[in-house]
Amino acid sequence: MANINISTIESIVREAAKLFADRNAAHSTREKGSCDYVTQVDESVQNFIRTELGNLYPDIQFLGEEQDNSMIDLSAPLWALDPVDGTTNLIHDYRRSAISLALLENGEPVMGIIYDPYLNEMFTAEKGKGSFLNGQPIHVSSAQTMADSLIAIGTSPYLKDEAPANFRMFERIFTACQDIRRSGSAAIDLASIAAGRIDGFLEKYLHIWDYAAGTLLIREAGGSVLEYDGTDFTMKMVGCVIAGTPAVAKLLADEYAN
Repeated sequence: MANINISTIESIVREAAKLFADRNAAHSTREKGSCDYVTQVDESVQNFIRTELGNLYPDIQFLGEEQDNSMIDLSAPLWALDPVDGTTNLIHDYRRSAISLALLENGEPVMGIIYDPYLNEMFTAEKGKGSFLNGQPIHVSSAQTMADSLIAIGTSPYLKDEAPANFRMFERIFTACQDIRRSGSAAIDLASIAAGRIDGFLEKYLHIWDYAAGTLLIREAGGSVLEYDGTDFTMKMVGCVIAGTPAVAKLLADEYAN
C-alpha cells in the first residue's frame, strides 16, 4: 500500500463532515435521476476531500459520485468517495448519512473509512490490520442462522421497476429472521455488520463508492462479502452486494437472493 497515514485521512474526513450541518445547502438539491438527488453538501464535501487528497497524493486517481468517472482506471491506485451516503436522509434531516472513502490498489480496497458525523463514529480498516471503531477493534457477530439474525436491506430506490421482485425476497427474509432494517445508507449498514450490530445485508446495483470501504471493513472484521450468486465479491463500478457473518451471508446468497 502507498505510504499513507490513515490518521491524516481521518482528519480530512472529519473536517469535511462539518459541512453536513449546513441545512440550507442540504435543501439545495437537483435530481440526477429517478429518486436520485444531489445537494450542495454532496458537492462541497466531495470538492473539499478531492482537493485535500489531490494536494497530498497528486498521483492517485480520484473517483467520486458527483463527477464524470469515465476515464478512471480501476486497476490503478484510486480513491473512491461517496461524499454523502444517504443523501435523501440528509435532505430530510433523518440523520442517517455518512462519508465513505476507500483507497483501492490493483482493484481491491486497502484502506477504508466510513464516518457517521451524527454519532461521531469513525470506522476504519487497513488491509491485514483489522477493523476499528473510534480506535477500538471490532468484529462481526457470531450469528449462524437466519433465526439469530437482524438483516439490513437496501431497496434500490432508483429502480422502482425492481420493487415487486425485491419485496417478495424481503418478505421471505423477514419471515425467516428476527427482523429487518432499512437505514437508507449502505455505508452505515456495512459498517454496522463489521461492528456486529447487524448480521446480514443485501442490495442490488450499488456503486463502488457505496461499498468499497464497507467491503474492507467487513472482511477485516471476519465477515464475508458475496455476489448474489454466492461467489466472492469483486470490485466493479456497479454491483449487487450480499454481506454478513460468513454463515448468514452464505444463507442469503444460497436461499434468498434472486
